[in-house]
Amino acid sequence: MKRVFTTISLALVALVACNKAEEPVAAEQQGSVSISCNVTSEVEDTRAEVSCTLPAIDEFSLTIDGISQDYHAEYASVAEFQESYLHNGSYKASVKAGDLNVEGYDCATFEGEAEFTVVSRQHTDVEVTATIANSLVKVEVTEAFKSYFAGGYEFTLKTELGNEYDVTEQSDYLFVAPTSIEILATATKQPNESGAEGKVVTLPTERIENLKPRTTYVVKFDVSTAGEATLQITLNDSLVEERNIDNELNQYA
Repeated sequence: MKRVFTTISLALVALVACNKAEEPVAAEQQGSVSISCNVTSEVEDTRAEVSCTLPAIDEFSLTIDGISQDYHAEYASVAEFQESYLHNGSYKASVKAGDLNVEGYDCATFEGEAEFTVVSRQHTDVEVTATIANSLVKVEVTEAFKSYFAGGYEFTLKTELGNEYDVTEQSDYLFVAPTSIEILATATKQPNESGAEGKVVTLPTERIENLKPRTTYVVKFDVSTAGEATLQITLNDSLVEERNIDNELNQYA
């Protein structure tokens, strides 16, 4: 999903208070600027767009920093940017909507930046593309896992910020800060033939570090029953852990 906001044009205007001798100096050293903000929910790893709420233009804050000179300006909203012109030189425009400290479902934070150069007596168009700044995480289990642990299971996801989420029956991506996460789980084996309750097994904690912004992480739990029952954990379809359930996990039962 993409949203392109209306360009905010900043026309070069004459300073009434300046005398005629000053006007040529200002005109020679400054240029007009227009800024537009393009928002996309596309993720880096799959290039697919994820479902989330896109912020409106007035939800984006704007910061302009000088690169070739000492300049810094902040605006609560891009719409408030009313600079008539900027001194010639290079700058960086940064936009942000949301807060990475606020994690959860449909809690996307968007950030973007673009460098631009102002040329004297010329107009400069600046387009900033804001992308998802969070990492997106989902926990899944296979039908084989459900069948083997027919007594039920529970999954908890913990973030570096200290938030905890029940991801036992997760269907949507969880938006988290791009730091690290832990997934803790317990599962109950199916009852035996005598009718006794199945044993509760604590699955190995899955820790994922160095999460990247704008990237999806799908952690899938599976059980292979070819030969001895084996727990298999994959991250984005790549095997990251494999444990023999009876020999390696019974110590937690």
